[in-house]
Amino acid sequence: MAIVDLVMPKMGESIMEATVLKWHKNAGDKVKMDETVLEIATDEVDSEVPSTAEGTITEILFKENDVVPVGTVIARIDTVGAGAAAPAPQPAAPVQQAAPQPTPVAAPVSAPQPQAAAPAMSAGDGNRFYSPLVLNIAAKEGIGMAELENIPGTGNEGRVTKKDILQYVANRGNGAVAQPQAAPAAPAAQPAPQQATPAAQPVVSATPASTGNYGGNVEIIEMDRMRKLIADHMVRSKATSPHVTSFTECDVTNIVNWRNKAKGSFEKKYGEKITFTPIFIEAIVNCIRKYPMINSSVDGDKIIVKKDINIGMATALPSGNLIVPVIRNADTKNLLGLTKDVNGLANAARSGKLKADDTQGGTFTMTNVGTFGSLMGTPIINQPQVAILAVGSIKKRPMVLETEQGDVIAIRHMMYLSLSYDHRIVDGSLGASFLTAIANELEAFDPAREA
Repeated sequence: MAIVDLVMPKMGESIMEATVLKWHKNAGDKVKMDETVLEIATDEVDSEVPSTAEGTITEILFKENDVVPVGTVIARIDTVGAGAAAPAPQPAAPVQQAAPQPTPVAAPVSAPQPQAAAPAMSAGDGNRFYSPLVLNIAAKEGIGMAELENIPGTGNEGRVTKKDILQYVANRGNGAVAQPQAAPAAPAAQPAPQQATPAAQPVVSATPASTGNYGGNVEIIEMDRMRKLIADHMVRSKATSPHVTSFTECDVTNIVNWRNKAKGSFEKKYGEKITFTPIFIEAIVNCIRKYPMINSSVDGDKIIVKKDINIGMATALPSGNLIVPVIRNADTKNLLGLTKDVNGLANAARSGKLKADDTQGGTFTMTNVGTFGSLMGTPIINQPQVAILAVGSIKKRPMVLETEQGDVIAIRHMMYLSLSYDHRIVDGSLGASFLTAIANELEAFDPAREA
């Protein structure tokens, strides 16, 4: 009898636990490799956990609604046969009832934020379950338990899902949802948890609390949950890393002309639209190979040089927020492979179909400020990385070219590049050398390259 342990997967660098939402298999059921065994929820996303082996489930160690630390064994699979009669599911050891710590969706890493303790996994009359994810969002948005119980749920057995509560918050912000009145017979002590709700919200900055006197003709817009997390991540990045930004420009005429010529045949041949992004990422990867210290992070007084090259690409969402999906092992992929990853992740981000793992593990980030018409930018480092590249808009400009016959003025497609880097370990010489290498790589693009 060969037993394989199924463990709670790690869904991100700052996510330390997840809630079991639903078991798709029971003890004694057969399961195939990669077949879904259960659904879990974290602060970021609801996900399915696949089987890591083929066989028969002999034990299920946690019940639905249990909060389980990552790396904990949650089930056991017999890979030889069905084995003996499977024992009944064993209840888990008492688990902590604190809501999971939030981690920014817009950026892979976030320091844990203080959270109010979730009083229980079931709320109100005890017959309706709320996952820690839902309770956490409710606390952040100032939604009391009485109001939460009035939100219609589309999940299993009427469970309020993340989508339900976010939709409710959006409608609530537009004034489309009436605020429920507290029941007159409620005990006098009932308001206490709701009064404590504001204390559970993370402090994003040192700005003094507003008195509410804004003056003049103003419109007040409440930050959504993602924007609060982005704000917190940006402030902490500035507090963590001494930022230095270097600038250069490069002539991308060869790239522009090649893409204009090849984009039709490229899409016809591979079924993918070729944009500038995978070309830029290809150049970044080639230069990281030459300057590996750029692909690192800091842990106290240690420098952690990453051997994998995972490139994050900042992507704008329809809401106006940014998220950074990650192209893993970018150094192992050709231009077609990078193009497929860029298009697939961008489409998933805009349609809300990114998985938690899609935004984790980045070692270097690129942001295209030129998409919005900016010539250049000074991007903020995506912690715990040590550098981020911004590419500006491509503009035609008259440039002086050196030829064998002498200097001439020609119209060229020019683009500014800016690199922000952590001056704790990236000195100006390394930062500037890396940035110049990227510009040289782009300028040396072969216009006769096959599509």
